[in-house]
Amino acid sequence: MSLAQHKLLRYSLVAIWLATALVSVWELHGQSRELLAGLPSAWTEGRAPWLPTAIILAGAAADAALGLWLAFRPGRSAYWAALLLMAAMTLLATLIHPAWWLHPFGPLTKNLPIAAILWVLLQDTTTSPPHP
Repeated sequence: MSLAQHKLLRYSLVAIWLATALVSVWELHGQSRELLAGLPSAWTEGRAPWLPTAIILAGAAADAALGLWLAFRPGRSAYWAALLLMAAMTLLATLIHPAWWLHPFGPLTKNLPIAAILWVLLQDTTTSPPHP
């Protein structure tokens, strides 16, 4: 893969992670909360009504940190971290609200090509730039 192709794949992932962080915060009391609708009501209404907000903001912070890491310090560690975080968030989202797999805009199915892109970037050791 050429360096230009590598950068195209990497920066498309940067855009996804940074946009996801921004939209998660923007939709803090809207679509972001919809994903958490499958949580037990004791978690969302009981002694910890702050928990959904904390979960959303923690996820947004992780997305932003990963997007910035991929933008400014790309490499195998960043790609592995992205793959692991994406897998963990996909698993959690599946456990909380499995119907998101059937959503027509693919909030979870989009993770399949993201995983493929990350796998390609991990395999491409010859053109992995140490810096942007």
